Amino acid sequence: MSMFKEFRKEIEWGGRPLVFETGKIARQASGAVMVSYGETKVLCTVVAMDSERPGIDFFPLSVHYQEKTYSAGRIPGGFFKREARPSEHETLTSRLIDRPIRPLFAKGFKNEVQVICTVVQHDMENAPDMVAMIGSSAALCISGAPFMGPIGGARVGYIDGEYVMNPPMDEMENSVLDLVVAGTKEGVLMVESEASELSEEIMLGAVDFGHEGFQPVIDAIIELAEHCAKEPMELACAPEGTDEIKAKVAELAEAGLRDAYKISDKLDRQAAVAVAKDAAKTAITESGEFDAELLAATLGDAFKAVEKKIVRLSILDTGVRIDGRDTKTVRPIVSEVGILPRAHGSALFTRGETQSIGVATLGTGSDEQIIDALEGSYRNHFMLHYNFPPYSVGEAGRMGATGRREVGHGKLAWRAIHPVMPTKEDFPYTIRAVSEITESNGSSSMASVCSCALALMDAGVPLKRPVAGIAMGLIKEDQGVAVLSDILGDEDHLGDMDFKVAGTSEGITSLQMDIKITSITKDIMETALDQAKDGRLHILDEMAKAIGGARETVSSNAPQIETFQIKKDKIRDVIGAGGKVIREICETTGAKVDLDDDGTVKVAAVDGDAMEKAINWIKGIVAEPEVGVIYTGKVVKIMDFGAFVNFMGPRDGLVHISELANYRVDKVTDILKEGQDVKVKLIGIDDRGKVKLSMKVVDQDTGEEITPEKKD
Repeated sequence: MSMFKEFRKEIEWGGRPLVFETGKIARQASGAVMVSYGETKVLCTVVAMDSERPGIDFFPLSVHYQEKTYSAGRIPGGFFKREARPSEHETLTSRLIDRPIRPLFAKGFKNEVQVICTVVQHDMENAPDMVAMIGSSAALCISGAPFMGPIGGARVGYIDGEYVMNPPMDEMENSVLDLVVAGTKEGVLMVESEASELSEEIMLGAVDFGHEGFQPVIDAIIELAEHCAKEPMELACAPEGTDEIKAKVAELAEAGLRDAYKISDKLDRQAAVAVAKDAAKTAITESGEFDAELLAATLGDAFKAVEKKIVRLSILDTGVRIDGRDTKTVRPIVSEVGILPRAHGSALFTRGETQSIGVATLGTGSDEQIIDALEGSYRNHFMLHYNFPPYSVGEAGRMGATGRREVGHGKLAWRAIHPVMPTKEDFPYTIRAVSEITESNGSSSMASVCSCALALMDAGVPLKRPVAGIAMGLIKEDQGVAVLSDILGDEDHLGDMDFKVAGTSEGITSLQMDIKITSITKDIMETALDQAKDGRLHILDEMAKAIGGARETVSSNAPQIETFQIKKDKIRDVIGAGGKVIREICETTGAKVDLDDDGTVKVAAVDGDAMEKAINWIKGIVAEPEVGVIYTGKVVKIMDFGAFVNFMGPRDGLVHISELANYRVDKVTDILKEGQDVKVKLIGIDDRGKVKLSMKVVDQDTGEEITPEKKD
């Protein structure tokens, strides 16, 4: 009899087998599923604690996606030789899984839940991120945790005008769309994408295609759970008196909060909200009606319920928002460029109470980021980094390592701008854009798209077209629906959807969507996309007041780069033994030299003279000596029979004593000394490659050839 109680479910999905296996590995976890897609395997585990941590007022869910290099038959690079802190891709995938599963846990559930997805095998064809998302859903559904799933997830490509479900990794290179969609049987919960200026219709069609495409996966997970799910955990009932506290809070706080939410300035509004809450809290505490511990645990949710009701119903009833705008108006925008004259490109983008400084820096090939991925190492020549200091929201907070949110927001802005970036061949710089958020009240990631696009154009980076981004919100109640353009922070927290769209005048480059309810219809998404297009075009018009396109030339503070080709068999001559020659070129001239395997040479320098010296040096090394051509050289060695002259990079040639002058020369040293600059004509190359030079046929003052007529 087997010691394992195994269960296996297999379906055909997107032309490849998708297999769920449970009961054999990681049996002490609440739920564990090994998911295989093709030959990619991810072990997904869930641990849901039996009781909640005392004194917490949030749901402590954590998701960790981790890639093991052994899964691709590789050993980690560097000295450490083991997987260290999460890579950017691992962090982004962890967020990708977290976003659709978080809203599906039962309301009020506050037990700690940890999801860990470990890539144990990678077939280099099927991306493990989607496998991990599906596996997380399956593991949660059998764990006994109060998870109202399952969810499914899929990647959608758009190749040759056709949607493709989970394209193999090599086919994604031909796709103009990389869209990930996740959701339940009823609707979509999350979308993340990068697109090559596609229309709203194509993007919406991709979301629908993906949602329909992962339905068989949801059915398979349901069947898995029916066979082996644990008994559901008992949800703790709200303590007696909770409803009475909420009713009392609503009675005491509603009037004050309603007045506070009429204040349009964010900091003034926050201060007024705090005063109204403190007054209600003091009154309810001093009444002595309720247990102090229960009161402390309930007040946060009670206040949020009142705030949600006030903000949401007010917008639906009046069409007027917290700051006095209607649902479609974008806050006032001011765009400026060149605010940091010493930077290669800079911009300040302000939209209402959200503000970002964008800075662009141009570097050379040696500045490229080397990514050590499972699929192998590759270089990234465009980077975008997002920073969110606590002062941007008027707080004194902890400063530390880059957080998951900062990584996620930076990648979203990167995806928005990446489709319009020039190729490395057309613009041979390594480019870094940085967004410093200096004020925040609603979608600083979309402000980063705008500020970084402005800064890149200010730096002379030839973007295909300017890019702008806008965040949309949604309020959906029985009495109506409101789609909100350019949402505030409060509208994000109290709304039903966060819908970020970036793009150009021609189409969408990035779409990110997080939905907190499952009843979003296609019509609502269509309305939001159309409204977002109007907002995006308005923002682009405002940005154009600062700069309409890339500057003609890069900043004088940036390195100038010149690119040219040399023959492959000359590469070793330029590099030299142990890199000696190329190092000498860089140290002597002050220029940077990058040399590719195909013979592409990139010379970069801020100083034009340094660049010219380096280029001439390299061209001298690789140039082929030509008979009949006059060269300038340096005497490097004197012999009895003549002198060796270095005339072309590392090349030497012999000026025989008979070729020194138009008269008999007794001693070479009568005419030459070592280190002397001379002008020589190449008069022959023998079978062994030895070069013969002549001085007597060249005027040493003018460098011109002495003709027979001139001799007479």
